[in-house]
Amino acid sequence: MAEFTSLSEAVGALVEDGSTVALEGFTHLIPMAAGREIIRQGKRELTLARMTPDLVYDQLIGAGCARKLIFSWGGNPGVGSLHRFREAVQHGWPRPLEIEEHSHAGMANRYAAGASGLPFAVLRGYAGTDLAAVTPTIAFITCPFTGERLAAVPALRPDVTVVHAQRADRAGNVQLWGLLGVQKEAVLAARRSLVTVEEVVEELTPVPGAVVLPNWVVSAVAVVPGGARPSYAQGYYERDNDAYAHWDPIGRDRSAFLRWLQDIEAEEVAS
Repeated sequence: MAEFTSLSEAVGALVEDGSTVALEGFTHLIPMAAGREIIRQGKRELTLARMTPDLVYDQLIGAGCARKLIFSWGGNPGVGSLHRFREAVQHGWPRPLEIEEHSHAGMANRYAAGASGLPFAVLRGYAGTDLAAVTPTIAFITCPFTGERLAAVPALRPDVTVVHAQRADRAGNVQLWGLLGVQKEAVLAARRSLVTVEEVVEELTPVPGAVVLPNWVVSAVAVVPGGARPSYAQGYYERDNDAYAHWDPIGRDRSAFLRWLQDIEAEEVAS
């Protein structure tokens, strides 16, 4: 059952050094505040899983939190490269980063297999790419019924999944809507889960296309208004495109990033 707690307490209790951690949200509802709290607490040796690393993983990688990244596409949306990610891969700063690259479909299917309790997923994918040659968690099998050649990927079961949502009720049921990615599957696949929300309400009223995560699949809920910024939360605030552009010179320059990191570590997060 979901426990209401502060963000700092939830990260301290749920995110352990050496864990596999998924901070999911596809362009929308990215748990940015939770990522910064992981940095503040100095978590290390993490395996980070995410369909699109985005700024949140660029920051975690630059802060030295990650030893490995499982991902599908890495970039600053609409701007360019993730420079902390790139420097870790190319130059091993602040530490070498192991990478495991998949397609979006492959990652989504891995989460779905984990959520379903299956050992692997099968999909029509990776055709025309050389990912299978460099990623050992991609294999090909023959369908026993049709003879079709299909891709197979192992289930992804994070130790902890972190997502952001619009709201929760007082019982800890969580509601999110708008442009969704694999948040539901990533939470169901995880051993533990943390949801940051914009607000707590008495009742979750119906919203078209909404997903409700029942309280029995959520370990902790933390109320963090603005917890997705600079990504957006439909119905609450828009994507801050200027902030994404502003990150580029920070991420590009090691000294600028270290100054940003000092500022983040000195912040106090609202809870």
